[in-house]
Amino acid sequence: MQIVINNSSMVPVYEQLMDRIKQEIIGGGLAEGESLPSVRGLANELKISALTVKKAYDRLEEEGFIVTVHGKGSFVAATDMALAAEARKKSVEEAFALATERARALGLSDEEIREILEIILNE
Repeated sequence: MQIVINNSSMVPVYEQLMDRIKQEIIGGGLAEGESLPSVRGLANELKISALTVKKAYDRLEEEGFIVTVHGKGSFVAATDMALAAEARKKSVEEAFALATERARALGLSDEEIREILEIILNE
């Protein structure tokens, strides 16, 4: 699993880490039951705080993507297809929201934004 953290991003590091792990799980790069790197190991590899990795793992566990077994580590949870589909939709929705916000900041009207989306969909 290749994880790249952008320290100049406005997105907090733990969220970047969560998003990357979610992408790997949803995309099948991490299989059900597969172990994740240890908190300390991943923190050392990425040169970030272990607390940041722990926060990301805790949130992923809350969202049902991973399970943690104390003394053994963190593992990819059983894949829930509905959860995976919802996560994909949420990711796309966030990207559209960001693009829409940027387009409006550049002075485009909602109709112009819709026209651009139609052009993209028809390509």
